[in-house]
Amino acid sequence: MTTYAVAHLHTTSSHEDVVTYIERIQDTLDPFGGRFLVHGSPVEVVEGTWPGALVIIAFPDGANARAWYASPAYREILPLRTDHLSGDVVLVDGVPQDYDPRRTAAAIRATR
Repeated sequence: MTTYAVAHLHTTSSHEDVVTYIERIQDTLDPFGGRFLVHGSPVEVVEGTWPGALVIIAFPDGANARAWYASPAYREILPLRTDHLSGDVVLVDGVPQDYDPRRTAAAIRATR
């Protein structure tokens, strides 16, 4: 099942370290099958507020996502981002191809 690394970066910066991080991140993703789906594209806020930028990276599965995040190559460049950008980063599993939210609703109803 696909796992996503999702970052909500509350601040943005064009600091030289951040640019270097962006230049180097793809090489850390490649061994784990990671690929960008969203990378700082403008968001259209239709509910609530959204300060900052959104990044979504897809991995083949959770094991690859966690291995990438813990990898020495990524750990080496991580401070280039975290020293200059604040935000939240989560890893989350996607849903299967045949996911039907009605089954989820039925399971919730069954537990009431």
